[in-house]
Amino acid sequence: MPSIAGCSSSIMAVKSDEISRSNGETTPQKRRLRSNADLVMHESPISSPLKRKSPRRCVDSSPNTPTNGIEKLEKKCKSPVKKELSNNLSEKPNWNPRDVKQVSVVKEVLHVSTAPSSAVCREDEQKRVFDFCKACIEQEKAGSLYVCGCPGTGKSLSMEKVKQCLVDWAKEAGFQPPDVLTMNCTSLPKTSEIFKKVMEKNQPGKKINGSTSPLQHLQNLYSQQQKSLGSKMMLIIADELDYLITKDRAVLYDLFMLTTFPFSRCILIGVANAIDLADRFLPRLKSLNCKPMVITFRAYSKDQILRILQERLLAVPHTVFHPHAMELCARKVAAASGDMRKALCVCRSAIEILEAELRESTSILTSDKELSQQKTAPACIKTHENDIVRIDHMAVALSKAFRSPTVDTIQSLPQHQQMILCAAVKFFRGGKKDTTVGELNKSYMEICKSTIIPPVGILEFLSMCRVLGDQGLLKLGQSRDDKLKRVTLKVDEADITFALQGVRVFRNCLQ
Repeated sequence: MPSIAGCSSSIMAVKSDEISRSNGETTPQKRRLRSNADLVMHESPISSPLKRKSPRRCVDSSPNTPTNGIEKLEKKCKSPVKKELSNNLSEKPNWNPRDVKQVSVVKEVLHVSTAPSSAVCREDEQKRVFDFCKACIEQEKAGSLYVCGCPGTGKSLSMEKVKQCLVDWAKEAGFQPPDVLTMNCTSLPKTSEIFKKVMEKNQPGKKINGSTSPLQHLQNLYSQQQKSLGSKMMLIIADELDYLITKDRAVLYDLFMLTTFPFSRCILIGVANAIDLADRFLPRLKSLNCKPMVITFRAYSKDQILRILQERLLAVPHTVFHPHAMELCARKVAAASGDMRKALCVCRSAIEILEAELRESTSILTSDKELSQQKTAPACIKTHENDIVRIDHMAVALSKAFRSPTVDTIQSLPQHQQMILCAAVKFFRGGKKDTTVGELNKSYMEICKSTIIPPVGILEFLSMCRVLGDQGLLKLGQSRDDKLKRVTLKVDEADITFALQGVRVFRNCLQ
């Protein structure tokens, strides 16, 4: 029999081993796995934006190797994980929407014109654009790039960040920083004016003969070797490129052809919303030997929109939105268009709805002095709890931004018909696709009981179900017994939830 002291010592050893593991000490096998992961990461000179940068890479890198500009960009774009962001939001004190300064600060942070410090969720696209421009500068070779994507997907912002990082990288790497020309093609009085802009940036103060156009001057310039061997590369960022599409499309073709001349120093980046622009013009550009590289910016997903909103709100020292309200906004915008600008506008609209609600409640309290004196303390507590933007505020803001015939129809229904749809949504959440009129009536009765609203009789209930069926919201089957008729929803449950979420009667039922 082992001694009691021996047993206790072995137990203490096991516990100390468990404690050491819980404190972060890993087994040799885990160390080998991590070292292998570092080796895999070390194979690529530029880490992927989603991978953790190993400290060992910083040690192994040569001090003479210039810092990669896009790595700096990634460092700026690095943000805490969603869990940390939500924790920070929950730890912040609630804001005071009656404070004009606080409201103006939040609205400014959420304004479309306010450029964030980093373009998050676009690290991969920025890296591809940066690598392309970097290769052109290193090889002193012209090239063209076409960036396309739906509106509000971060194209212009990403180009601005890449431009800054490219200039910084060129200085640190010992290359001449490129001359940068950024223009919005919609601001040009004529499409051919773009060549005049390029010429003025390339040779400022240069006067040309009246018989020679700016395009011809640039073609002659890039057809012969430059006198100065150390001439700079030129980065041209043409936003809203689809504006250059004319009847003969000559301006668009001539612009891309500037990169094909033997002594051209142009790095052309065309940015446009039209995704099919490349399909329509690439065959012709390919035949002209000036086919650009294409990078597509996909629409933002729900998680990306939520992360961008959280990143912006980190600059605000208060909790402004309820987490569920922000998630509702991200889901709806991602499902509709993925336009980040639309999400920002919806959030600002939700704040304005909260302001209007508080003004209305204040006016009601001050109108009756006796009631305000009796309920001063409870009213203050209630308004303090409801000072943040809730899910009902966001639902109203979204309904204004995304009007659809189905949502409008549901919102215009009488209250009891809305309650029938609410009962159907609640009943079908269990995974069922259809039910009987009798079962639906039971669910309707439960909602009436919870909301303290007197229910209608079974005959009137059947009549309202037929009306909803005529409007295309419900589908009623055939049966001799009315209560046994099968009922099916003909619209998306999300539309019903979205339409009724802003109504206080249905708020608890739909959650």
